[in-house]
Amino acid sequence: MNVDADLAALREFLAANGLDGYLIDDDASDADQRYVSGFTAPDPYQTLVTDDGVHLLVSGLEYGRASAEANADSVTRRAAYDYQQLVAEHGRYEGQIRTIAAFLADHDVDAVAVPRTFPTGTADGLRERGLAVTVEPDGLVTDIRATKTDWELEQIRASQRANEAAMARAEALLATAEIEDGTLVHDGDPLTSERVTEEIEITLLRHGCALDDTIVACGADAADPHDRGSGPLAADELIVIDIFPRDKETGYHADMTRTFVRGDPGTEARRRYEVTSEAYEAALEAVEAGVTGADVHAAACDVIEDAGYATLRSDPNTETGFIHSTGHGVGLDVHEQPSVSPAGGELQPGHVISIEPGLYDPAVGGVRIEDLVVVTEDGYENLTEYRVGLEPTAGDPR
Repeated sequence: MNVDADLAALREFLAANGLDGYLIDDDASDADQRYVSGFTAPDPYQTLVTDDGVHLLVSGLEYGRASAEANADSVTRRAAYDYQQLVAEHGRYEGQIRTIAAFLADHDVDAVAVPRTFPTGTADGLRERGLAVTVEPDGLVTDIRATKTDWELEQIRASQRANEAAMARAEALLATAEIEDGTLVHDGDPLTSERVTEEIEITLLRHGCALDDTIVACGADAADPHDRGSGPLAADELIVIDIFPRDKETGYHADMTRTFVRGDPGTEARRRYEVTSEAYEAALEAVEAGVTGADVHAAACDVIEDAGYATLRSDPNTETGFIHSTGHGVGLDVHEQPSVSPAGGELQPGHVISIEPGLYDPAVGGVRIEDLVVVTEDGYENLTEYRVGLEPTAGDPR
């Protein structure tokens, strides 16, 4: 990875608190680990940030690849500390603790900060060997990750292009389906949520992306924002498609939602779509450096409440209406900082956020529209090039 992360804020924290380094003990499924180390591995490895650089401790299996790929100033294999002999003499847990302690000693680290997710066993073991271990409570690396470098923005754009190809495939299936007895039919069979999801996943794989879940939810299912959807898709019902893939090589996510209908969903459903579209536009208008995520969320709520629908701001107990926040950060995690919510802090240039207001009611269905944007000094750049429209088409989606 070529993130070229600026870890100055982390080093300032270490200096201000008399700490020698910052240690992560996890595999690359932890986004902070992947970001700081610039390396991916399925098993835990250790990343140490000190004044003089970033240093990795890895197994012999990963040593060659880490040396070639990691954004690190040094890479050390466990064998340098007789890891296997220590395990044979003291057991796997104690052998690992002694190895990490020796690695820290090599870098003159006696007092180390660790993230909130740091393994308790590792922390206790290091303390027993005389090291001071302090939990860093503020999520500094997560905050650093929130501001994307130019390289990161290119990766997110690429993931969103793959996302758009998958959405276009899904939309085309809806647009070209026949309607028989109120059900969408494709190639003689009912068009199901599962079939559309499969086509989305195949398209993403062809573009180098993958995802664990996606949402293709119809009718009452779409009134639950996180219902994945199942079964045949109906005509005259709102269909919410939310795709949030991850690039398999770089690990960067994208995120986009569109709502479609084949047929006539009725006057109320169309009104809800129009109100959601207006809230989406108002939230986008509010985005710029210096405003808060709370300000952007309030802009969406204003539109929805003025139209006569409930939000969690107007009624914290409502189960219908606008029942989630307006957006969230997107990067190595699909949900990360900053937050576009009542608690959202100041937006800064380089923040990548989703804008995704919605309206939900099981009696009507669900509507959600979502784009991915990057905050700029005077507004935003939309990283999404996909049209917004209720009726699906099989043509150019831009």
